[in-house]
Amino acid sequence: MMLDRHPAGPRTPGTAIRGETVPTVPPASTASDAVDVTALLERGRTLATPVLRAAIDRLAPPMDTVAAYHFGWIDAQGNPADGDGGKAVRPALAVLSAEVTGAPPATGIPGAVAVELVHNFSLLHDDLMDGDEQRRHRDTVWKVHGPAQAILVGDALFALANEVLLELGTVEAGRAARRLTTATRALIDGQAQDISYEHRDRVSVEECLEMEGNKTGALLACASSIGAVLGGADDRTADTLEKYGYHLGLAFQAVDDLLGIWGDPESTGKQTWSDLRQRKKSLPVVAALAAEGPAAERLGEILAADAKSSDFENFSEEEFAARAALIEEAGGREWTTEEARRQHTIAIEALDSVDMPDRVRARFTALADFVVVRKR
Repeated sequence: MMLDRHPAGPRTPGTAIRGETVPTVPPASTASDAVDVTALLERGRTLATPVLRAAIDRLAPPMDTVAAYHFGWIDAQGNPADGDGGKAVRPALAVLSAEVTGAPPATGIPGAVAVELVHNFSLLHDDLMDGDEQRRHRDTVWKVHGPAQAILVGDALFALANEVLLELGTVEAGRAARRLTTATRALIDGQAQDISYEHRDRVSVEECLEMEGNKTGALLACASSIGAVLGGADDRTADTLEKYGYHLGLAFQAVDDLLGIWGDPESTGKQTWSDLRQRKKSLPVVAALAAEGPAAERLGEILAADAKSSDFENFSEEEFAARAALIEEAGGREWTTEEARRQHTIAIEALDSVDMPDRVRARFTALADFVVVRKR
């Protein structure tokens, strides 16, 4: 899929404070205003969770317990828990996309579960590779159960995802599995790019967008089409829904990048200045470095020195705050905010060429609005 490029460079940023809601989306349409997004997300979660739990129960001990901990169903001691299972955007999209074809929401459930399994496979591995100790306000799996279990359970979730689809035994299930496998490969490509970029002094905006399109856009694209595929949609319809999801994923990741630097830890469940601590070449950083001016130049010098520093892990809050301030001064924050808005617009416009009931279209629009106006 070709990526739409953004020709404009960073602009002078406005002032903002840490932890505020990222203002990325234009006012929602009247139709989308009428949608209860919380109920829509809860519908996807409620329909998918029993099938997801049944899939996890197939895992051999202790992988079943480790996976249950990751999903927030039990605590570290094995007691039942009501943990934060994430936003459930992908299951909501998968269930909703089935309705594009006129099929009942239940048609999309295997797709919703398969996409959620792949997403969590990536989270388990990413947390370990990135050294993240917290996710959803709890210790990550590798911190509690060790790196080996994080790797094994992640692998098992990926295998389960394909099993859940292929055991349907239909032509549509085979088509859905092929799209999921393609999306998973792109996701892994994106993670590999992300890691390699951490060791480079400079990454272009185009490279960053390609990486984020792989890492986040590909799976959201799949989620947005997989229910429709299971409902019998033709390839043109599925491809167009994937375009919606792909650009929604880029908007989603742009907001994540903003929250990774300026998000409130109480909302995000991660450390302050999380992405700066990991030397991530996220969109605000890359856009700031691509700008002209003294702030961009100074930022480049500091980040180059950071890469050679043996004391980086001991930097103070003030040192990370100073780097965030330079990124904002160079225009990285405002450029990323505008990019989230632009990608959101492209996603919504893609829906225009798909024939679907008005209520389904309004729900797709409302989910897109939700994705880019959030604090976590």
